[in-house]
Formats: sequence, structure tokens, C-alpha cells
Amino acid sequence: MAANTLLVELGVEELPPNAIDALSDALADGLRRGLADAEVAHGEVRAYATPRRLAVCIEALADSQPDREVEKRGPALAAAFKDGQPTKAAEGFARSCGVTVDDLIHLETDKGTWLGYREQQQGESTAALLPAILQKAIAALPVPKNMRWGASRVEFSRPVHWLVVLFGSEVVKAEVLGLAVGRTTYGHRFHAPAAIELAHADDYLEALEQAWVLADRDRRRERIREQVLAEAEVQEATAVIDEDLLVEVSGLVEWPVALTGSFDERFLEVPAESLISSMKANQKYFHLLDEAGKLKPLFITISNIESSDPQQVIEGNEKVIRPRLADAAFFYDTDRKRPLASRIDELAGVVFQQQLGTLADKAHRSAAVAAFIAGQIGGDVGHARRAAELAKCDLVTEMVLEFPELQGIMGRYYAEHDGEAADVAQALEEQYLPRFAADAIPHSRTGLALALALADRLDTLTGIFGIGQRPTGTKDPFALRRAAIGVLNILVKGELNLDLRELLELAAAQHQELPYAEKLVDEVLGYMLDRFRAWGQDEGISAEAYLAVRARPVTRPLDFARRLRAVQAFAGREEAAALAAANKRVSNILAKQADEVGSQVDAGVLQEAAELALHEAVSAQRERVMPLFAEGRYAEALDALAGLREPVDAFFDQVMVMADDPAIRANRLALLASLRALFLEVADIAQLQQ
Repeated sequence: MAANTLLVELGVEELPPNAIDALSDALADGLRRGLADAEVAHGEVRAYATPRRLAVCIEALADSQPDREVEKRGPALAAAFKDGQPTKAAEGFARSCGVTVDDLIHLETDKGTWLGYREQQQGESTAALLPAILQKAIAALPVPKNMRWGASRVEFSRPVHWLVVLFGSEVVKAEVLGLAVGRTTYGHRFHAPAAIELAHADDYLEALEQAWVLADRDRRRERIREQVLAEAEVQEATAVIDEDLLVEVSGLVEWPVALTGSFDERFLEVPAESLISSMKANQKYFHLLDEAGKLKPLFITISNIESSDPQQVIEGNEKVIRPRLADAAFFYDTDRKRPLASRIDELAGVVFQQQLGTLADKAHRSAAVAAFIAGQIGGDVGHARRAAELAKCDLVTEMVLEFPELQGIMGRYYAEHDGEAADVAQALEEQYLPRFAADAIPHSRTGLALALALADRLDTLTGIFGIGQRPTGTKDPFALRRAAIGVLNILVKGELNLDLRELLELAAAQHQELPYAEKLVDEVLGYMLDRFRAWGQDEGISAEAYLAVRARPVTRPLDFARRLRAVQAFAGREEAAALAAANKRVSNILAKQADEVGSQVDAGVLQEAAELALHEAVSAQRERVMPLFAEGRYAEALDALAGLREPVDAFFDQVMVMADDPAIRANRLALLASLRALFLEVADIAQLQQ
């Protein structure tokens, strides 16, 4: 079966830069699925994209489906013949197959013998299959927002202007999005606007590169990176390459050319974060740092043309960025004319959530919780209240209204300017940490930032759950999952052995009225501890280890995490499987005989050598591990308890638990209960059997 390269290219007006990768990958996936459904063999599938095109190249695509044998089953043999002659049922089946009854075969099955027919069905040509496959792939693209253009009823993300579908050197006849397929593509809008006739699908990348277009998005991205680093080296500076910005810039150009511009040094008096936000968000510039890690008055822009007069392009960019930075300087100067604390009253006019009040209400609630946590971890209670009062004040400043991503950061700058305590200012910035699961937690010497970050999240969790807006699988508008994981990370990574139930009860008590207050704390606590499953997966902890710990009433996240790690380590021991099975067996026995379990083991009633040995082993281990439990040294405790495997195995091999004598039976049940109680001090290791 012959094979060739398939090229599909959809030419469009400039696509949204952040949507290009998703659209390109989706087109490749759609074609790949379509070919798989049609059973057409092919080689590697490569997705290409620029602002003006989505393209896919598929190597070694077979020119047709494989031939296959088709089997049809007709009437049962008993109904197909009567007195040795074919019935109407047999003749009708033969006609439907296009043959005579003599050409039919017998098919033997478990339910009897049937008339049947087998034929070799020739595979359909790939060229004939492609139009439908392409139509379906394009229709399934995750277009952010469709539009129409001209008088056409066709809809797509942007107006489409050309469509290339080449199978080797042959044009595949089709019409998609109102466009007839051809072999004509186009190069760079300015450098090479003339039409390009592609002779073969394999010519695609080279033909476009000669026309000033780098269609390979990964290659284009790396060229931008190389150029930015080279420009920075000339300036004896370090370029900061934000990967998200790199992807976005790559989606804006077809032929990248890096150029370095500058701005007035006077702007460096403005916080660097605001200047960087302005350069990145508005102009898509890369910023440069000096040897000390401070912002230099330079930027790197990526042009989409190779100008004969690059200085003119640079000056144009400098002219554009100047008023942007001037705005940032104006916002900064204006905001500092008032103390941050003077904005507290303004928070009363900003709604946090309709049923939960304003940001001023939230600040008041968080202050009480932050003060309590600060007291628990050795922080300054007064500073904690002050930080909570000021926490959201920068949200109503000019700078943060323009650059929302600077919330917290500007709060710190303004607090420092106002002479607030250093740990208060730091807490204002770090209250939003961690922003995601792997992010750093607040790191303040006094613990104040930790207290504020916890208080803010606990207030949100109890409030939103309290009004019945628990997140669903698809909706989490208040980012409660992230808030819950943030609390767990702060408590675990910060080694704060605080009781989460106690914190939630305090946070819930700060709300005036909550429609779902009755079971609120239990619900939020359960929801948060359930997040430990995902947290554990990131730590390499199995679902079984998580379930083992979750089965116990543990409400201190730091303690929960220590147990998780200990159980995971124990699960890797040779003795773990046997002891988990024994615990499962003991659990089942005790559940069925709950009324007969003795209150304590009476050594005088023990008869068998195996039960005496188990009692002695359990007693000895209890003396050894109880201090370890008290100190949270669970891994050491479980290592010690692993030594119970042999006496436990011997007990079950040699002792009849359900003895006829009620006293002996109750005593043996008490012995098993004491064994299980030791393991339950850490976790329900019976769950390791699942």
C-alpha cells in the first residue's frame, strides 16, 4: 500500500495568540482520530501554527484503508432450507449479498448453524475519506468565539482566506468553511505577500521559511528565546523570560526579530513590579536585570519584520512605552498621597459576596482569626489585627485597579511608605501565597504572614460553604479548592501543628448569619482533608495510604501529613501485607462480635501458647510505641509494630478466636482489640488491602 505526506493548512486572519496552541493541537488530534476511526495507517503527526495559519503534516499516510473480510450472517440453517430446497429467506439473503444460494457458507456458532457469506471488501481511498474527516476535525476545534465575515454564513474564530490539502503532490478535492481546497499558500504579510504554489506536501516548511515564515511554533519560540538572550548579553544584563509571555509573543509573529529599547531612568523610582507589569501586559516586552537583580531601564521587543531601519522600530516602541510608564508613575505618586489605612472605610463599599458582606466585613472577620493564629504560633497579636485591617486596602488604589496582578505587592510598598511595622508590610504581600500547589508558602520571621494567609482563606471557605455554594466538579468561582490546598500547604510546610477544626470553628463564629451553619465545620473540615488525596499523590503517596489515615479522626494537617508519610513507608515493608490483612480480619471479627469484646485482657484466662505470646508481644510493643505516638514519630512506631507479624500469624494459625467458653472468647476478642488499637493510633492499616 503506497504512502505519502498529507498537508492541511487553514489560512486565517490573525488568531488570538493565546488560543493558537490549543487550536493547532486540536486540529492535529481531530485528524488523528478521524484517520484512526477510518483505520488508515500513518506515521508521525506534526502540528504547526502561526498567527495566520493552522497546519498539520502527517507522514507516511496510506493511500487507502486496508482491505478487509466482511462476514454476514443470514437465517438459521433450519429456516433456510425445506425438503432440501432453499426457502425464500435463504434466497432473499443471497440476493442481499449479490450472490446465489450456492455461494453461501455455513457458520457454526454456540447457538447453532446459520447461513452466511464472506467477502473481501476493498478499502476506500484516503483521498475520498479526507473531506469528511477534515470537516469533522475543523468543526470540533475549541474556537473561543465564532464570527462571520462578508455575506457568508460561515463561522470561525477569524475570517478564513485559503485552504491547502495536499496528499503528496495531489490536491484533495473538498470544500470546507466555504473554501475550495487548493495548493496555494501565502508567506509573510509584508516580506513575501505573493501567492506560493506548493508542488508537494513535503515542501511546506522550507517554502514558508523562504517566504519569511517560521511555521514550526517550537522552533519559532526557541528563536525568540535565543535572540532575547543574545540581546541581553550585548547589554551585559540578564533577560527574564516568562514562559507564558514567550508563548504569547510567539503567537504574535511569524518572523521574530528581537530589538532592545530603553526608557528614562527616572521611572526606576517606581516599584519594579509595576513597570514590569506594564511592559508585559501592555506591550509584551521582556525586561532586563542588572548584576544585583535590579531592573534596568531597558526592554526587549519582538518585531514581526526585519526592518531596514531597526532604530526607527525601536524609537516607535520607546514612544509607546513612555506614557505607559508615566501612568504607572502617576498612579504610584497619587496613591502615596494618602496612607493605606485611610482606605479602610472604602472597603465598606466593595462587595465581597452579596450574602457575606463587603471587604470591610471580611477584614473584620479575618482580623479575629489572624490574631488567634498569631497568638498560637508566637506572633504579635496586635500586628496580626493591623495586617488584617490593611490586607485588602490596596485593592482600591489606582495602581491595583489598573494592574490587578499587583495586589499585595503594592500593599507592601504603601505600608512601608506609611511606616507600618515591617512584618505587617510583609504580610500584606505574602497573604496570597501559595498561589498554586507547588508555590512557596509565606515566609515571615514572626509568622504574621502565615497567620494572615490562613485567616483570609479560612474566612472564605467557611463563608462560601455557609451560604451553600460548595464547589462542584465544574464550578469553583471562589477558588475554594485552591484555598483549601493553600491552607494545608501552609500548615504542613510551615510545620504549624494547629487544629483545623478549632480554626474553622473560630472562623465560622465570625460570620453573623449563615444559612447552612449547623453542619458547616464538619463539612468544610471533611472537604479540606479530602484535598490530602491530591496532595499525597504529588508526594508519591498511594490512595490506600491516604484512606488509611483518613479513616482516623485526625484534624491537625501537619499530623495528618506525618501519618501519611509513615504509612506510605510502612506499606513498602515485607510485613505490611500480612499485618494489613490481619487488621482487616480483626476489624471484621470485632464488628460482628461487638457486644462480646472484653474490656481488657485477663492474662489468667489465656490458655494457648500462641495467645500468650501475642499478649506479651502486644504489651511490650505498647510500652515501646506509646511515647513515639505522643511525639508524632509514627514511622518509628510502625517499624516497631512490624515486629508483631510473627505472633499475629501464629495466633490465627493456632488459636480459635470464637471459643465455646464465653469468658475465653471475650478475652481473645479483647486481645485482638488491643492489637488493633495499637495500629489505630496511627492509621487504619486494614485499608492498605484495598
